[in-house]
Amino acid sequence: MTTPTRQSLDESRALAAHVASTGERLRAQAARRIIGLDDVVEQVLITVLTRNHALLEGVPGLAKTLLLSTVAELLDLKFSRIQFTPDLMPSDITGSEYLVPDTETGERHFRFAQGPAFANLVLADEINRAPPKTQAALMEAMEERQVTSLGVSRPLDDPFIVLATQNPIEQEGTYPLPMAQYDRFLFKILLEYPSYEQEARIARLTALGRQGPLDPIVSRSDFVEIANAVAHVDVPAPLTRYAVELVQASRPDSPNAPGSVREYVEWGAGPRAAQALINGARARALLRGRSVPDADDVRALAPAVLRHRMVLGYAAEADALSTDRVVADLLEQVPCPGRRAGPARRGWLRRVFEAVWYGNERRRSA
Repeated sequence: MTTPTRQSLDESRALAAHVASTGERLRAQAARRIIGLDDVVEQVLITVLTRNHALLEGVPGLAKTLLLSTVAELLDLKFSRIQFTPDLMPSDITGSEYLVPDTETGERHFRFAQGPAFANLVLADEINRAPPKTQAALMEAMEERQVTSLGVSRPLDDPFIVLATQNPIEQEGTYPLPMAQYDRFLFKILLEYPSYEQEARIARLTALGRQGPLDPIVSRSDFVEIANAVAHVDVPAPLTRYAVELVQASRPDSPNAPGSVREYVEWGAGPRAAQALINGARARALLRGRSVPDADDVRALAPAVLRHRMVLGYAAEADALSTDRVVADLLEQVPCPGRRAGPARRGWLRRVFEAVWYGNERRRSA
């Protein structure tokens, strides 16, 4: 393994300081419109910095649309909003071909009209209200970063980020996303009701009228440069192992799965979950001014990464157990580097200590 040079360490620290400073300015400007939601804002920033997608779930009126449009405005990103409805067609998202006559020759040819997917940040509002065919068109764009029309593939803008929303109530007549499509989202972010103090501040802010436009914190090219740097942040090998161990322990057939997973989980998270934990940890560390991610970053993001990738069984429903409760137990049971060891890890450490102690005693007696 190569030893990092003084220059590379200085560059990493400078990058962390720059990203942390940019994040603080973003939060300060967003706070002019968004009250509370500090954890949600951070997770949205992590999603955007890693060029990923997120699913936001909350009841109406929690400022989901306002938050996402504000982030796009502050990052100088082209923003588009798609209202998903049962009659929405795939071409309403990707765009469509139409015939255009040539005034000189009289011949007609097809011209492509870009849809709202041709933006940097796309808000897919109430994504579960559109039929599966329309959902699949958006998922293709999320995965491939391109759309296809009449056999011609057209690349989407860089960055291309989808932030979708769901309403947890009024689910009659909706089209729930299948697990294969859920897995495309880096996070599932839950929005809760504000506290009394926060709601009072929201009411006062509303009474002042609509706020003016916000100035971008960084240009689009600067944002792309930061996102490229985030993708190349070094991750310690023990942290990668920890992320993989967490994901594997979420599967009930894994030998390392805790009892709660074996009892309540039908299907655990797939390999994309470990990738999401690592990518998210990179961005979270930089936003907090650290050049190297650690286990606390992985643990903080584990609920948002795993809650939509695990399928609970009937036993969990009977015991009114949520996925977050299972994830919390998972974090307690899987040994974490740099934290106080659980019973299994303490036994392992004790055996190592005894081996070292007896080895020293043997050398002394010799």
